[in-house]
Amino acid sequence: MRRWIFHLGGLGFIPLGLLDSSVLPLPGSMDVLTIVLSARRGELWFYYALMATIGSVVGGYVTYRLARKGGKETLARRFPKRKLEKIYKVFGRWGFGAIAIPALLPPPAPMVPFVLAAGAMQYSVSKFLAALTLGRMVRYSVLAYLAARYGRQMLTFLSQMGHPILIAAVALIAAAAVVFAVILGSKGKKSAAA
Repeated sequence: MRRWIFHLGGLGFIPLGLLDSSVLPLPGSMDVLTIVLSARRGELWFYYALMATIGSVVGGYVTYRLARKGGKETLARRFPKRKLEKIYKVFGRWGFGAIAIPALLPPPAPMVPFVLAAGAMQYSVSKFLAALTLGRMVRYSVLAYLAARYGRQMLTFLSQMGHPILIAAVALIAAAAVVFAVILGSKGKKSAAA
Protein backbone atom coordinates (compact mmCIF):
# COMPACT_ATOMS: atom_id res chain seq x y z
CA MET A 1 0.00 0.00 0.00
CA ARG A 2 2.92 2.34 0.79
CA ARG A 3 4.29 1.96 -2.75
CA TRP A 4 0.84 2.61 -4.22
CA ILE A 5 0.45 5.83 -2.22
CA PHE A 6 3.98 7.02 -3.15
CA HIS A 7 3.25 6.17 -6.80
CA LEU A 8 0.14 8.36 -6.71
CA GLY A 9 2.26 11.35 -5.74
CA GLY A 10 0.12 14.31 -4.72
CA LEU A 11 -3.10 12.36 -5.22
CA GLY A 12 -1.91 9.87 -2.59
CA PHE A 13 -2.72 12.48 0.05
CA ILE A 14 -6.46 12.03 -0.48
CA PRO A 15 -6.79 8.35 0.62
CA LEU A 16 -4.08 8.85 3.23
CA GLY A 17 -5.92 11.92 4.57
CA LEU A 18 -9.11 9.89 4.92
CA LEU A 19 -7.24 7.22 6.87
CA ASP A 20 -5.23 9.66 8.96
CA SER A 21 -8.28 11.63 10.10
CA SER A 22 -10.33 8.56 10.98
CA VAL A 23 -10.93 7.17 14.46
CA LEU A 24 -7.83 4.99 13.92
CA PRO A 25 -5.30 7.60 12.76
CA LEU A 26 -1.88 6.92 11.25
CA PRO A 27 0.24 9.46 13.18
CA GLY A 28 2.86 11.15 11.06
CA SER A 29 1.91 9.44 7.81
CA MET A 30 0.90 12.67 6.07
CA ASP A 31 4.07 14.36 7.33
CA VAL A 32 6.29 11.56 6.06
CA LEU A 33 4.67 11.55 2.62
CA THR A 34 4.97 15.35 2.41
CA ILE A 35 8.64 15.25 3.36
CA VAL A 36 9.58 12.37 1.06
CA LEU A 37 7.77 13.71 -2.00
CA SER A 38 9.04 17.27 -1.46
CA ALA A 39 12.62 16.06 -0.95
CA ARG A 40 12.45 14.07 -4.19
CA ARG A 41 10.93 16.84 -6.29
CA GLY A 42 11.70 20.13 -4.58
CA GLU A 43 10.15 22.26 -7.30
CA LEU A 44 6.72 20.81 -6.45
CA TRP A 45 6.88 21.50 -2.70
CA PHE A 46 3.92 23.90 -2.71
CA TYR A 47 1.81 21.47 -4.73
CA TYR A 48 2.54 18.72 -2.18
CA ALA A 49 1.73 21.07 0.71
CA LEU A 50 -1.56 21.98 -0.96
CA MET A 51 -2.48 18.34 -1.67
CA ALA A 52 -1.59 17.31 1.90
CA THR A 53 -3.84 20.08 3.19
CA ILE A 54 -6.70 19.05 0.91
CA GLY A 55 -6.34 15.38 1.88
CA SER A 56 -6.25 16.19 5.57
CA VAL A 57 -9.21 18.58 5.39
CA VAL A 58 -11.31 16.08 3.40
CA GLY A 59 -10.52 13.35 5.91
CA GLY A 60 -11.19 15.67 8.85
CA TYR A 61 -14.49 16.80 7.34
CA VAL A 62 -15.70 13.20 6.96
CA THR A 63 -14.88 12.50 10.62
CA TYR A 64 -16.50 15.80 11.65
CA ARG A 65 -19.72 14.95 9.77
CA LEU A 66 -19.89 11.49 11.36
CA ALA A 67 -19.46 12.99 14.83
CA ARG A 68 -22.01 15.70 14.07
CA LYS A 69 -24.54 13.08 13.06
CA GLY A 70 -23.83 10.85 16.07
CA GLY A 71 -23.69 13.66 18.61
CA LYS A 72 -22.22 13.58 22.10
CA GLU A 73 -23.76 10.17 22.83
CA THR A 74 -21.56 8.47 20.26
CA LEU A 75 -18.45 10.05 21.72
CA ALA A 76 -19.47 9.05 25.24
CA ARG A 77 -19.41 5.40 24.11
CA ARG A 78 -15.95 5.69 22.53
CA PHE A 79 -13.97 7.82 25.01
CA PRO A 80 -13.66 7.95 28.80
CA LYS A 81 -15.86 10.57 30.43
CA ARG A 82 -12.89 12.37 32.00
CA LYS A 83 -11.08 12.75 28.67
CA LEU A 84 -14.25 13.99 26.97
CA GLU A 85 -14.85 16.59 29.66
CA LYS A 86 -11.31 17.90 29.20
CA ILE A 87 -11.72 18.07 25.41
CA TYR A 88 -15.13 19.76 25.67
CA LYS A 89 -13.71 22.29 28.13
CA VAL A 90 -10.78 23.15 25.83
CA PHE A 91 -13.06 23.27 22.81
CA GLY A 92 -15.68 25.38 24.57
CA ARG A 93 -13.05 27.89 25.67
CA TRP A 94 -10.95 28.13 22.51
CA GLY A 95 -13.29 27.06 19.66
CA PHE A 96 -11.40 28.03 16.49
CA GLY A 97 -8.02 27.67 18.21
CA ALA A 98 -8.95 24.21 19.52
CA ILE A 99 -8.98 23.07 15.89
CA ALA A 100 -6.29 25.29 14.34
CA ILE A 101 -3.57 24.69 16.96
CA PRO A 102 -3.72 20.86 17.03
CA ALA A 103 -3.88 20.96 13.21
CA LEU A 104 -0.62 22.90 13.24
CA LEU A 105 1.20 20.68 15.76
CA PRO A 106 3.14 17.58 14.70
CA PRO A 107 2.53 14.11 16.14
CA PRO A 108 2.00 12.99 18.85
CA ALA A 109 -0.37 15.96 19.38
CA PRO A 110 -3.89 14.51 19.08
CA MET A 111 -6.13 15.93 16.37
CA VAL A 112 -8.98 13.44 15.98
CA PRO A 113 -10.54 14.03 19.46
CA PHE A 114 -10.89 17.74 18.67
CA VAL A 115 -12.42 17.01 15.26
CA LEU A 116 -14.89 14.64 16.91
CA ALA A 117 -15.68 17.22 19.61
CA ALA A 118 -16.29 19.90 16.97
CA GLY A 119 -18.80 17.66 15.22
CA ALA A 120 -20.50 16.45 18.39
CA MET A 121 -20.83 20.03 19.70
CA GLN A 122 -22.34 21.13 16.37
CA TYR A 123 -19.55 23.64 15.77
CA SER A 124 -20.01 25.78 12.64
CA VAL A 125 -18.96 23.94 9.47
CA SER A 126 -17.38 27.03 7.92
CA LYS A 127 -15.38 27.87 11.06
CA PHE A 128 -14.30 24.24 11.41
CA LEU A 129 -13.10 24.07 7.80
CA ALA A 130 -11.34 27.45 8.05
CA ALA A 131 -9.50 26.47 11.26
CA LEU A 132 -8.48 23.05 9.97
CA THR A 133 -7.37 24.43 6.60
CA LEU A 134 -5.36 27.22 8.20
CA GLY A 135 -3.54 24.93 10.64
CA ARG A 136 -2.82 22.21 8.11
CA MET A 137 -1.73 24.61 5.36
CA VAL A 138 0.83 26.26 7.63
CA ARG A 139 2.08 22.89 8.89
CA TYR A 140 2.43 21.19 5.52
CA SER A 141 3.85 24.30 3.81
CA VAL A 142 6.64 24.52 6.38
CA LEU A 143 7.34 20.78 6.15
CA ALA A 144 7.32 20.72 2.35
CA TYR A 145 9.49 23.82 2.04
CA LEU A 146 12.08 22.53 4.53
CA ALA A 147 12.11 19.11 2.86
CA ALA A 148 12.53 20.68 -0.59
CA ARG A 149 15.31 22.94 0.66
CA TYR A 150 17.19 20.56 2.95
CA GLY A 151 15.69 17.12 2.33
CA ARG A 152 18.42 15.69 0.12
CA GLN A 153 21.17 16.82 2.49
CA MET A 154 19.31 15.38 5.49
CA LEU A 155 18.75 12.05 3.76
CA THR A 156 22.45 11.87 2.84
CA PHE A 157 23.47 12.80 6.38
CA LEU A 158 21.14 10.20 7.91
CA SER A 159 22.38 7.48 5.59
CA GLN A 160 26.00 8.26 6.52
CA MET A 161 25.41 8.56 10.28
CA GLY A 162 23.09 5.58 10.42
CA HIS A 163 20.90 4.61 13.32
CA PRO A 164 22.24 6.82 16.16
CA ILE A 165 20.55 9.93 14.76
CA LEU A 166 17.27 8.08 14.22
CA ILE A 167 17.36 6.63 17.73
CA ALA A 168 18.12 10.07 19.21
CA ALA A 169 15.25 11.65 17.28
CA VAL A 170 12.79 8.97 18.39
CA ALA A 171 13.98 9.33 22.01
CA LEU A 172 13.57 13.11 21.82
CA ILE A 173 10.02 12.79 20.44
CA ALA A 174 9.13 10.21 23.12
CA ALA A 175 10.52 12.46 25.87
CA ALA A 176 8.52 15.42 24.55
CA ALA A 177 5.35 13.29 24.51
CA VAL A 178 5.93 12.20 28.12
CA VAL A 179 6.51 15.81 29.25
CA PHE A 180 3.37 16.91 27.38
CA ALA A 181 1.31 14.14 29.04
CA VAL A 182 2.66 14.98 32.51
CA ILE A 183 1.87 18.68 32.07
CA LEU A 184 -1.66 17.93 30.92
CA GLY A 185 -2.15 15.44 33.75
CA SER A 186 -0.96 17.88 36.42
CA LYS A 187 -3.20 20.65 35.08
CA GLY A 188 -6.15 18.24 35.16
CA LYS A 189 -5.44 17.31 38.79
CA LYS A 190 -5.11 20.98 39.80
CA SER A 191 -8.41 21.91 38.17
CA ALA A 192 -10.15 18.86 39.72
CA ALA A 193 -8.84 19.81 43.16
CA ALA A 194 -10.07 23.42 42.76
